[in-house]
Amino acid sequence: MRAPAIGLFAMGLAAAGLPLYIHLPRYAGVDLGLSLATVGAILLGLRVLDFVQDPVLGWMVDRYPNRKRSFVALAVTGLALGFLCLFSVAPPFDPILWLVLVLALVFTSFSLASILFYGQTRALSEGDAPQEMISVAKWREGGSLLGIILAASLPIWLGYVGFGIALMGLIFFAGLFSRPLWTTSVQVEEKLNFKALIASGGGNLLLLTCVNTLPVAITSTLFVFFVEDRLMLPDAAGPFLIVFFVAAALSIPVWTKAAAHIGPRLTLVAAMSLAIASFGWAATLTGGEATAFAIICIGSGFALGADMLILPALFSSVLARAGLQAGQAFGFWSFANKMTLALAAGLVLPILDRQGFQSATENSAEALASLTLLYALIPCGLKILAILITLTLPKKTFQP
Repeated sequence: MRAPAIGLFAMGLAAAGLPLYIHLPRYAGVDLGLSLATVGAILLGLRVLDFVQDPVLGWMVDRYPNRKRSFVALAVTGLALGFLCLFSVAPPFDPILWLVLVLALVFTSFSLASILFYGQTRALSEGDAPQEMISVAKWREGGSLLGIILAASLPIWLGYVGFGIALMGLIFFAGLFSRPLWTTSVQVEEKLNFKALIASGGGNLLLLTCVNTLPVAITSTLFVFFVEDRLMLPDAAGPFLIVFFVAAALSIPVWTKAAAHIGPRLTLVAAMSLAIASFGWAATLTGGEATAFAIICIGSGFALGADMLILPALFSSVLARAGLQAGQAFGFWSFANKMTLALAAGLVLPILDRQGFQSATENSAEALASLTLLYALIPCGLKILAILITLTLPKKTFQP
């Protein structure tokens, strides 16, 4: 197993993923002068593109397995140039049109890279059981968390222009030194169709992933606003993000051992319960409570580690046991994850906009109450729903 290469590529890919949703709303609002409602509409609208292209990209990867290196080079180049244009190049024409075009390039490249990478899980593992997939996943998700930590903190040190340049370099570096990953292939028995995916248990995991990821998507979208405008800690968002993702990274070995001892189902329930406690506490905070929020970041970050580790591993395992092609399946997986991120932005940003919320200005009590409701309480309800789904999934979903 090429563990270092797995971690390195995961780091570059993750740096281009979740941090985009953390930084983009504020960057587009303050630097580009766009409203929160406009940014939310753009992110949600581009998911229509993903709805069409992700399954097609997955089919393409399965159809031409010997061209994976070419596909990887294409995806890496698109991601690197896309982030350079997004954060480091001033819009040469209408900012809205520029943002749409650049994000389309970034999202398409990210989709292709994600499908290729996650589709390699079975080939890079030593078996089809969940524990074997988790063994690969701990390297993949550990690298992902390092990439997220780096990308979440870079704007603090470099500003947005330097952030775009640094991301371009990181993505190119990760692509160059992860070439050994794409020499391994796996033979599958059956082409993917949605009926077979449902029968394998993959459909249930897609549903769980959507519900379970939505709280993280909402809190990621609103994180900077909550810290700077609700807690009134304008210089603390970056350090809090680092604490959050460092906690997630440190949790990976703990959740790996927990899954081996009590099983993936109970491990997920424990992590979801920790997330609920963290979000619930956040709803009670007022201005200036930095220490309490740091503890909340540790708890919620620790919970995130289990989600990142276990759910993709379970999905890989059910695909492998059913002998289904991974490319198209992870096209659906990629779409499900990105759809939740876009849905979060497309729903919560316009709501805040209608409540009169504006970042970096004085807001009314009603606007701040809406921010707290969306950031903390809505995610609690969604996590409770995710626990119920987890407890009702068939036993075969979690078994070798």
